[in-house]
Amino acid sequence: MRVVAPTLIVALMVTTGLGGCATRAKTTSTDQAAAAAAAPQANKARTGLFSGRSAKGTGEAGIGVNAFLWRATLDTLNFLPLLDSDPFGGTYVTDWHSVAEKPDERFKVQVYILDTRLRADGLSVQVFRQAKDVTGAWVDATVDPDTAIQIENAILTRARQLRIAQLETR
Repeated sequence: MRVVAPTLIVALMVTTGLGGCATRAKTTSTDQAAAAAAAPQANKARTGLFSGRSAKGTGEAGIGVNAFLWRATLDTLNFLPLLDSDPFGGTYVTDWHSVAEKPDERFKVQVYILDTRLRADGLSVQVFRQAKDVTGAWVDATVDPDTAIQIENAILTRARQLRIAQLETR
């Protein structure tokens, strides 16, 4: 049985103003195989802290992931308590969060930014859910896979908005 996290999704849509955006489709094994085949080529073009190259060619090391995806992640998940973040490694981990309407369940989100380019496959989101059992202990529960895709879509939409805003100011 799949359980959708309606309060988390509604909270995301309300805080980002993105009710019903569908920008990233579910990936298939063929899509994943194609991405794996392209990975060696993507790594050659990487810039950042350990590559010896910077994004601007100045020799200075900058943020190791796409800045728009990073900022969009911060903006989209700002209502969840932050546990850990690493802008150079591209990891963003929230702490457990419960909403007042459902105090017997809680959520945790992990975001991994995998690329320096603004691309849908450069982002990975994992959502974890726990519920209280009859003894009051937290136990892992299932999460609808569409929840992670909806969060990815919200982050990608916000990243595009940030990119467009930057282009308009030039």
